[in-house]
This record gives sequence, C-alpha cells and structure tokens, in this order.
Amino acid sequence: MASPLRFDGRVVLVTGAGGGLGRAYALAFAERGASVVVNDLGGDFKGVGKGSLAADKVVEEIRRKGGKAVANYDSVEAGEKLVKTALDAFGRIDVVVNNAGILRDRSFSRISDEDWDLIHKVHLRGSFQVTRAAWDHMKKQKFGRIIMTSSASGIYGNFGQANYSAAKLGLLGLANTLAIEGQKNNIHCNTIAPTAGSRMTKTVLPEDILEALKPDYVAPLVLWLCHESCEENGGLFEVGAGWIGKLRWERSLGAIVRQRNQPMTPEAVKANWRKICDFENASKPQKIEESTGSIIGVLSKIDSDGGVSANHTSHAASSKATSGSGEAVGYTLPSFSSAYTELETIMYALGVGASVKEPKDLKFIYEGHSDFSCLPTFGVIIAQKSVMRGDLVEIPGLSIDLAKILHGEQYLELYKPLPRTGTLRNETVVADVLDKGSGLVILIDVYSYSGKELICYNQFSLFLVGSGGIGGKRTSDKVKEAVAIPNRHPDAVLTDTTSLNQAALYRLSGDWNPLHIDPNFAGLAGFNKPILHGLCTFGFSARHVLQQFADSDVSRFKAIKARFAKPVYPGQTLKTEMWKEGNRIHFQTKAQETGNIVISNAYVDLVPTSDVLAKTPSEGEELQSSLVFEEIGRRLKDVGHEVVKKVNAVFEWHITKDGSVAAKWTVDLKNGTGKVYQGPAKGSADVTITLSDDDFIGVVLGKIDPQKAFFSGRLKAKGNIMLSLKLQTIFKNYAKL
Repeated sequence: MASPLRFDGRVVLVTGAGGGLGRAYALAFAERGASVVVNDLGGDFKGVGKGSLAADKVVEEIRRKGGKAVANYDSVEAGEKLVKTALDAFGRIDVVVNNAGILRDRSFSRISDEDWDLIHKVHLRGSFQVTRAAWDHMKKQKFGRIIMTSSASGIYGNFGQANYSAAKLGLLGLANTLAIEGQKNNIHCNTIAPTAGSRMTKTVLPEDILEALKPDYVAPLVLWLCHESCEENGGLFEVGAGWIGKLRWERSLGAIVRQRNQPMTPEAVKANWRKICDFENASKPQKIEESTGSIIGVLSKIDSDGGVSANHTSHAASSKATSGSGEAVGYTLPSFSSAYTELETIMYALGVGASVKEPKDLKFIYEGHSDFSCLPTFGVIIAQKSVMRGDLVEIPGLSIDLAKILHGEQYLELYKPLPRTGTLRNETVVADVLDKGSGLVILIDVYSYSGKELICYNQFSLFLVGSGGIGGKRTSDKVKEAVAIPNRHPDAVLTDTTSLNQAALYRLSGDWNPLHIDPNFAGLAGFNKPILHGLCTFGFSARHVLQQFADSDVSRFKAIKARFAKPVYPGQTLKTEMWKEGNRIHFQTKAQETGNIVISNAYVDLVPTSDVLAKTPSEGEELQSSLVFEEIGRRLKDVGHEVVKKVNAVFEWHITKDGSVAAKWTVDLKNGTGKVYQGPAKGSADVTITLSDDDFIGVVLGKIDPQKAFFSGRLKAKGNIMLSLKLQTIFKNYAKL
C-alpha cells in the first residue's frame, strides 16, 4: 500500500473555512500534519453579517485533535491580512485554497449593481487579493499550491446566476494564467468545480441530495492537488459524491470560409455552417498558442504560394501522433521546383544583414560584381516550401496541425556553390520520426537538384509538442547532430545590429508569417512585438563565419548545423561567438542586449583551401567509381525487379578522394524496381559504406578483398553489415564496364 500523503511543515490557508467545504479542507489538511489558517468572515451565505464564532469552532476542533491552527476573520478582499496571519503564526505560506463565496441569485433582468459587484468582489477579486499576497512568498521558496473554486454554473451557465456564473468562470481564466506564470517557480494552480452541501448550495439543491453530497467527498481531490508530489497544473475538475472528472476544451476542425484575394461573406459562413459546428474528429486545444497558431495555419492554406513559416519562435506545437507513425518514415512528399534570379538572392542577402558597409558583402548584393555569388544559406530558401505548403498533413501515421510546429534545428549541406540564378527541383522525404516523450521530432530531408546533379541538401528538424509518449524510438542515425561548443573563450566574435525593418525585409524571401510584422498578431502569440525569423538569425550567423574564416569565399562553404534557442527582436544586436577546430567552426549567437543565446550548439564545416575544387559530387564524373555506378544503373533497368526481390536493401556509398568525401551514391535495391542515383539515400539506408575511389575500383575488379579492407580500416561500414555480402552478386553481374 502506498504511504499516506503528508503535509508536515506545510502552512495552508483556507478561505471560507468556517463550515461546509472549507471546514472539510481545513480538518483534512490538519489531520495530515499541516498548520492551517482558518479564515471566515462569519457572515451568512448572502454575505450579510460578521463574526468570529465559525472560524473559532473549526480551530478548536483541529486543536482538540492535536493539530495546529489559527483563526482569521478578515474579508478575502483584505488578502494581505490573511497571508500576514499565516506568516505571523507559522513563518511561511505554502498552500492557498480559495473557497470563500456567497450567493445573490436573481434572474438577469433583476440583478442590481450591488448584486453583481458583491459577487465579483468576494469570488473573483477576493481570490485575486489573497493569491497575490501569497505569490511572492511562494516564488521565493520555489513552492506553492493554489486552488481556485469555480462552479458548474460558471462552466455551463445556470438560470438566475448570471453574476455568480461570470465570476466563477473568471476564476478559471485567472487560474489558467497563474498556472503558466508560476510553473517555473514550482507554483501550481488548479481549479475545482465542486458539488457539495454548504451554506450556498442549500438554496439550489434538495435536502435528500445534499445529504449524499458530503464535503468530505471533495476534500481528497483538493489535498492531492496541493501535495508536493502532484505534478498537475492548470487542470479543471468537476467533483462530487465520490466522483471526479477532468474537463478540457474541445474545438471543431472548423472550415475556411474565405478564398485568396476574395471578400469573406456571411453567405459563405452560412454555406459552411454544418462543417463549422461539426465536432467529429474535434481537436482539444490546451494552450493559447494552439489557438493563435491555428489562424497561422489558415493563412498557409489560403495562400499556399505565400506560405507560412514553421519558424522556431512562432508556433507552439500540439500534433497528435498515432501508433502508426512508423508509416511516415520514408514517405515522399510531392516534389516542387524553386526558380530564382539575382533579384531573389540579393533580397535574401540584404535580409540577413549583407551591407555596403562591409566591402566583402558587395558581391552578394551587386549583380555586376565580378565575383557575384549567392550566399550559401540561400539553400534553405530553395527548400523551405517543403514545410510551408501544407503537404505535411498528408504524411501517413501522423495527424499534424500545420500551424503548431516548432522548428527546432536546421542542417544545410552544399555539394557545390549555388548558381547565381536557376531552377532547382526539390525532392522531400520523411527521414525519421523520434519519440521524445513530451513530443515527436520529425526529420524532413530535402534534396535540391539542377537537372540530375545534387546541389544541396537540407534537414528540417520539426518538433511536435504534446504528441510523444507513443513508444517510438528516441534516437536515429539519420539525425544531423548539433554539437556543443568548445569549453574555452571564443577565437573570434563578430556583431551586427539588426534593423528595425529586418523582419519586414527578410519576409520578402518567402516567409510571410504575420507574427514577424503585425504587432497585434505578435501580441496574440505572447510577444510584446513582432519577432525576427529564426532563419534570418541563422543567415546572419553563417555570413559571420564565412567572413571571419573563409574570406567570404562561398566555395569554401560545405555545411551548417544550428539549433534555435530563443527569439530575437528587430533592432537587437546579434553577437556571433566562434571557435575554430580544424575545418569545423563551432559557433553560438547571442542577443547582445540581453545576453540570451538565440542559436546554440551550432557549427559550419568548411572545405580546406587546397581542396576547394576537388570535394564536390558535381565533379564525380572525374571519379572512376562514377562510371561503375552509372553502369550498374543501366544494367539494372531490365532486371531490377528480380534483384530487388533477392537483395531487399538500400546501400549508400561515400566515395573519398585525398581523405575527403568527393561523391555520394545510393543503390536502392529495396523499393520499386530498384534505382541508382547520385546523392545520399532518400530515407534510411540499410548499409552505409565509405572507401576511396581507387579502393572501390579494386573491390569491383576483385583485386581487393572487401573483408580484408574492412578489418584493415580501408573500408568502413555501418548499419546491417551482413547485407553487404549481397553486393558481391551486384559487382559480379552488373558492374562490368
């Protein structure tokens, strides 16, 4: 049997504790070791009168049983006096149970100003005053438990109780906000809607029912919610007669009733009314971000071309996953093309802080420059439609609200510098889905091609808050891991002050989320003012690294990985701290005004100066291995289906030259009729093999034994290594030149 819940050393203040529910709470807390402040004004259920007898009787009852208690006779509107009683008597305050209340029942047309005001003063203002008086003490001691007492009348409404209902639902709103604000200091606030016999309920419940609704049947819930081991926070519970139920909001999926560039009409509302009110497959929002985020999702669906960013600071997430989320892995989203000219690349460069003030930036913002170049991080812009167009909702095994996705991390790798203009074809695949408990991480890989040549690769790490706990795996070898910074002072620091118009400028690159420009919209999302796009800060940081360690030479850029930490406001100064370790530049970015780290665990990989022209798959034609892979692809066209049946595996090859990866190839003998293509596997590879171009040819020609090469370290393999034995058949029958 579990050990009993104790409150030894805790100090509990119960308002309206002279009888009914309050008395039951006070006695129960005292019985389990708490020191109790019994507050009661001593009036009747209408708030008339005053006296000390009610509180004194409960205190005497507690002391008679060996408990500790003191009385307080003040009105709850004098909250400071109630809390001072606790501090004077016991030296602290741990728990506040806001229970005091009165009734002034009248039909709406008969409610007087006095009836309305008095109810709100006692219930809503009184709970506010008492809780506010205790709040700072709870914050200092990093512990507090608060109970607000609502009512079924407040939740559902009740004839003759408009004043009471309004106040009681107001208490729920107060509790919801306190739960959010207090969480970081271990202050929890929950709300109960009890049904029990009391001075108030005598007026609305028959005698025989009152007998069955003992306050003793409510007290156990209050004690549990106030115990230090209870993690519940922000909950609403109906309770009575030994039954407890938790309540939550429910929202229909709704309907979009306007079209792009068209007026919204009441006729459209009428036509969609059934859908608007249809609660089948309804969602259960729990946070304000989920409400405001839905509006963002609507914008993305109305204007799919403009898109809405899955930016790390703009959207909290709450997406429900099913046990079939494994179906998502390997799912291919619709391909799309991204066309751009010098205009788009210049606009992007300006958006991430390139300026005529820095001479090295001129080649990014002037098309007539002899070395006009596209900033490497523009590669994210090419791929970003994959997470903005709305296709994510089609992923099988996942139920995703587009507006509620948190952009956690970003990886970008270039295989050659981006052309100054072009049209790139983008292929998108779900690389993996990870269960982090509090949510899911979905890895979206995007491969961007010019013709058949792979130009760049992006991995978007999207966090789906509240959708975890489905028993999925927590790690994956497909993740491009973030890396902690070195434990020493930075080798270099660069700063840039963002413009007040920075977000307005950056959004012209395609992220039209109003969170970054509309103050009202930002306010709904919980920010004082519009915030900067996380990928804008990402671009600033990459430009700093390139400037400091590569002389702004885009051919030196290989890859970047970053984790988004906190938001930046336009006008703040970005401070990029950098550490050089070989060809990897670790960095973190801070908002200089606050010291907050806004990008963490980040790095840029640079191509060694001597190898700038020899490291990209675009020059794979110079490698002997390229001819072999092309020949395998040709020969498999006729017999691929048979080979897929025999092999059933995906092989990813990393071909090196002079010690660095010069090309990647994938031999897919698992899906469809088989396929050979340049670039990493689109999804998970069963085996990844790394070896030099010369050794690859040696293996193909039978001059090098693969097993000996493996044990000597010349050939490296990870994954299901036993599957690599099946490659001997492939090389023997399909690789002959």
